[in-house]
Amino acid sequence: MKTILVSLLLITLAEAWTIEPLKVRSSPSSSTSLKMGLRTSVKRVRDSVLNKERSREDLKLGIAGFYDRSSKLWEDVWGEHMHHGYYIPENRTDHQQAQIDLIDEVLDWAGAKDAKSVVDVGCGIGGSSRHIARRFDATAKGITLSPYQANRGNELAKEQGLEDSCSFQVADALDMPFDDNSFDLVWSLESGEHMPDKQKFVNELYRVATPGGRVILVTWCHRDLEEGETSLTKKEEKLLARINRAYYLPRWCSVQDYVDLLETKGAVDIKRDDWSYIIAPFWRAVIKSSLNLKSVAGLFKSGFSTIRGAYAMLLMLRGFDRGLIKFGLITFTKSEEKKSEEE
Repeated sequence: MKTILVSLLLITLAEAWTIEPLKVRSSPSSSTSLKMGLRTSVKRVRDSVLNKERSREDLKLGIAGFYDRSSKLWEDVWGEHMHHGYYIPENRTDHQQAQIDLIDEVLDWAGAKDAKSVVDVGCGIGGSSRHIARRFDATAKGITLSPYQANRGNELAKEQGLEDSCSFQVADALDMPFDDNSFDLVWSLESGEHMPDKQKFVNELYRVATPGGRVILVTWCHRDLEEGETSLTKKEEKLLARINRAYYLPRWCSVQDYVDLLETKGAVDIKRDDWSYIIAPFWRAVIKSSLNLKSVAGLFKSGFSTIRGAYAMLLMLRGFDRGLIKFGLITFTKSEEKKSEEE
């Protein structure tokens, strides 16, 4: 227990210095800067211990920094797809193929038979975008908050001969740099959990879809509330808050919360599912893959925020095992009659 507590303390202290390291300048204001830096660091330690929610701006900076530092390590160990795998049968060990299969199985589940223009919202290093572009002979644009991911996505597109059909850029999913009615397939795989304003997120997904276009949203959610419940239990909220600090997440919502937003928006043919059991072996596989010298060395090289993220995998596994965390699938089409509205 002492070892765990010490590790948690080191990770918490590390957070105080990772995003905005203290810089001491040789000027008359150095002493003032030092004091301000120390106060900021102490505040971050306190916020981490208390699992305090981050502001939207802190989330954006933290997400970008987290993925700038951790994406290379992930690619070295797991390849270009930065998401769960499809584990049917559950004992399969071809993990990278399982990730590719997840994309195809989700597309089939959603009834996406073709597409000409695709946007990948929260694209990572572009694995899904390139795969979907190949499958449908489509053009794909991906957005991410991470400059490293956008650059790496474009590098891989060029290496794979897809530079004319796939492109990646830094952009905010809550304020996408695209015109209304731009894409007949809007794809978001494991990025919705990062969105601090779920209403605005849904509005943007809906806005950029063409009338009759399909939107596919796959995201971590908490369980639906039972009849008579008004909130999760305090124990559940505490676990999610600890995960939030590690992965730069805002408050969670349920799949039903998304459905309610979409119904209000006027989405049609809404379909939902829970694939928690299908991806369940993923976290154990990731944890197991980290138990080698190469992965451990890469982990420490990537920095403390990545180490903290690795620790949080155990918390994610706990949440899945308790039925708190759900791997939610949602798909719908944009109404043919109702054009997107300015919010």
